[in-house]
Amino acid sequence: MTRADVRPGLLAATRLGTGDVLAAARRIRGHVLRTPLLALDSVPGVLLKAEHAQRGGSFKIRGAANALLAGPGGGVVTGSSGNHGIAVATLGRALGVPVTVVMAEGASPAKAAALRALGATVLHAPGGVDERDRRAREHAERTGSLLVPSSDHELVVAGQGTVGLEVFEDVPGVDAVFVPTGGGGLLAGVCLAARDLPVRVVGVEPADARRYALSLAEGAPVAVPPPRTIADGLRGQRPGRVTLPVIAGRVDDLVGVTDDAIAHAAALLRRAGVHAEPSGAVALAGALESGFTGTAAVVVSGGNTAEALASTGLAVPPQHTTHLTTEGDRP
Repeated sequence: MTRADVRPGLLAATRLGTGDVLAAARRIRGHVLRTPLLALDSVPGVLLKAEHAQRGGSFKIRGAANALLAGPGGGVVTGSSGNHGIAVATLGRALGVPVTVVMAEGASPAKAAALRALGATVLHAPGGVDERDRRAREHAERTGSLLVPSSDHELVVAGQGTVGLEVFEDVPGVDAVFVPTGGGGLLAGVCLAARDLPVRVVGVEPADARRYALSLAEGAPVAVPPPRTIADGLRGQRPGRVTLPVIAGRVDDLVGVTDDAIAHAAALLRRAGVHAEPSGAVALAGALESGFTGTAAVVVSGGNTAEALASTGLAVPPQHTTHLTTEGDRP
């Protein structure tokens, strides 16, 4: 799917702009790392944006910091497959804010254990990402906690956009940027940062989770069944209300990649000394599958493998699991 395929019905007005990304960069300075761009010798022309080396092990700390630092304080709740929850819990511990994370079925046990080690309360919801996020909203309403979604939130999107801001500052002439796309917060943020730049923005989705490509082709939001991809951080089922119009108005292409392609990209990264989780290898898989000319920045979005979490001492065996039921989710 290319930008020319986007139907006008999705090009709704959005309040977000590049100024929001610049404001986020100022707000989160000192709370996040400015990650480097690394050359990948085995693929000439590729520069890896090393968000696997970010605080909390992924780019998610950027959006989480922007939302928490701008928020009213008090307890925080979120729905997460792991990395966003780890980011929120990392900040919550530093700020003295209690954090509750709702996880869906099939979420990484190592990431759940890491969340508990960071002091977060972990709740498990039956079903997929849609059900997880619904339970997180209900928990926030019932407890009065601040809800910080993993992607579909203006402050989160602006914070994630600082990834693109750094890329475009460090390599002003970059020809393309490949962005892993799950909930869409990172892609939307990069689209904001690239709004007035002559750079090609390409979102990369797992083949069985192409809700953005399908939505842009249909001209309306399209939901998909719970995906089974190995890229556990990209298993969202529907595009976001905040993210979809931003992406529709700026993305140049959306490509899909199979689990085999993701595993191949992860192996290439591993041989180069970059230990990315499957979700973190998706953008490279997209660059390899679709091809590119010139210089391409590829966002390695996360490195929270079970081995990486164990090396930090966070992936400890869980003591207990709290499951949400239809009667409520109070632990």
